[in-house]
Amino acid sequence: MAYDVTALRAQFPALKAGIAHFDGPGGTQTPTPVIEAIASALTSPLSIRGTVAPGEINAERIVHDFRHAMADLLNADPAGIVFGRSATQLTYDLARTLAAQWTAGDEVIVSRLDHDANIRPWIQAAERVGAIIRWAEFDPSTGELPPEAIGALLTPRTRLVAVTGASNLIGTRPDLPAIASLVHEAGALLHVDAVHLAAHARVDVRHLGADFTVCSPYKFFGPHHGVLAADPALLATLRPDKLAPSSDAVPERFELGTLPYETLAGTTAAVNFIADLAPTPQDPRRARLQAAYAAIETHENALRETAEAALYALDGVTTHSRAANRTPTLLLTFRDHPAQAAYHHLATLAVHAPAGSFYALEASHHLGLADTGGLRVGLSPYNNTEDVERLVTGVTEFLKS
Repeated sequence: MAYDVTALRAQFPALKAGIAHFDGPGGTQTPTPVIEAIASALTSPLSIRGTVAPGEINAERIVHDFRHAMADLLNADPAGIVFGRSATQLTYDLARTLAAQWTAGDEVIVSRLDHDANIRPWIQAAERVGAIIRWAEFDPSTGELPPEAIGALLTPRTRLVAVTGASNLIGTRPDLPAIASLVHEAGALLHVDAVHLAAHARVDVRHLGADFTVCSPYKFFGPHHGVLAADPALLATLRPDKLAPSSDAVPERFELGTLPYETLAGTTAAVNFIADLAPTPQDPRRARLQAAYAAIETHENALRETAEAALYALDGVTTHSRAANRTPTLLLTFRDHPAQAAYHHLATLAVHAPAGSFYALEASHHLGLADTGGLRVGLSPYNNTEDVERLVTGVTEFLKS
């Protein structure tokens, strides 16, 4: 399909400020349809979910539409879509709930490649029950986390493996289906942090083989919150802490308090916005999402290759994003300059590429970058060749300063 980035950019009011945004891994800008959906929810009658008053019916419809939209995005069951304040909160809640079934000597595997939100909750939950943490190491020279790095750690006592769908620091996309096969052969569960992956590629939880998958709509044009997807039958086996009068149905038993309906409406609009990038409006939404993500990947990878070629040619620049299969996310360090200085210099040119370790603390240390990390260049679907040219020009000027 033809990818019209100019038409796409016109739907993002924030881009009129003239900033070249390379901060997508921290959250994308918001398109007009999402803004309008949030406003519409807030300006229509709205109340606690029900089936009598208009406000109740509106709330019920918004929740229904949200679950089905995210189910289409992730190829999941709508009854297994759980709202959360953030992916971090959802992972903490799930870790506490699962750990209630663990005993001393059980084992949990985490990876050095991950954002801390898919590491610390599992470590802390394991420590409380005396379970053992095992670390899967990625290769710092290639950025790769091969399935065998996890397979070698699996034992009959392994209860859960937590691994990223894509590194938010260097973009590495592990082979999740292969990892899932090994994990399930060992009788363990697989928890996938797809927060970074879902911004760049279609996440099919059935194909990936994940038992639990979390993502964050604000990484793909939506509002700030998290989503957990799992098989409803699996969720039904879990007993999270909840209020006595609150629903014990799945997925409601995992959702605390009244849901933010305007946020859910914005998320549905974000999913529809992505689906509308497909050229076949007559197709079902899941099919259109698949076509749209294929076009996004082609567009972003072309820009990434252009940026990489130009940045590789600059003396004194090291690029740490090297995996064969990765998102359009580059981590740069500089021989004679701190990454923070590059961040500040680029900001003066209206180019936003932040620096740091971005909560991927273990990965940053494993790369030898300590807490400092590097300059992260994260491409998004609305970036264009002019953005990349401005970035390369800015980095070139910075190296001469």
